[in-house]
Amino acid sequence: MMHSMKGKRGLIMGVANDRSIAWGIAKALHEAGAELAFSYQGEAFAKRVEPLAESLGSDILMDVDVTDDASIEAAFGRLGARWPTIDFVVHAIAFSDKSELSGRFLNTTRPNFKHSMDISVYSFIEVARRAYPLMKENGGTMLTLTYQGSNRVVPNYNVMGVAKAALEATTRYLANDLGPDKIRVNAISPGPMKTLAGAAIGGARKTFRHTEDNAPMRANATLEAIGGTAVYLASDAGACTTGEVIRVDGGYHVLGMPQPENL
Repeated sequence: MMHSMKGKRGLIMGVANDRSIAWGIAKALHEAGAELAFSYQGEAFAKRVEPLAESLGSDILMDVDVTDDASIEAAFGRLGARWPTIDFVVHAIAFSDKSELSGRFLNTTRPNFKHSMDISVYSFIEVARRAYPLMKENGGTMLTLTYQGSNRVVPNYNVMGVAKAALEATTRYLANDLGPDKIRVNAISPGPMKTLAGAAIGGARKTFRHTEDNAPMRANATLEAIGGTAVYLASDAGACTTGEVIRVDGGYHVLGMPQPENL
């Protein structure tokens, strides 16, 4: 029962399709009893997200541009009019120009660096600021998604590695700011996933296979495992966990080199 989400409700941001990590989290939270609202950006994503939201009994869908403060403000205003309080927000939003997710980090451009940091990092701060008034009365949970490219060099991950490092630092600072209001802030760090976002990174298939072959569990993360981790963090079971990066990668992060058979 500690992992029950009955009576809890919150916003999922960043579902792209039924293979998205955000979708795995949404399904797990729904199965644990939570009520969900969804955000998307633009008409193309609306067509994908709407049937998925409906399948979980959600009728709250909002078009949000996280680079536009007015758009975020309007969305949370609408959410607050429907639900005076919320219990969690899942921020599964990141972006970088695909052309810079291959080759050398040295070739990162200033415009893409700024754009990547704005969408992938600053948006979490802006979302937290808007969600805070809806959580400060009863506490709650804010979750984001990161990847080990934040602290180790992953070929082709490039500027996204720097962005994820900043996102993890942001998670810690927000956790400290919001802790007195019983609001927990954590990041989940899955291994490589076969998602729309993951496919944009150069050499994604090789990275996926390498991790699967060498992780202690000889397996990559599943949507179900990531979803279960999110339920733990958002439920009462995670009441004393904040400022953390929880790795869900089959143990790959503990390795210093590939398994003997793959050397």
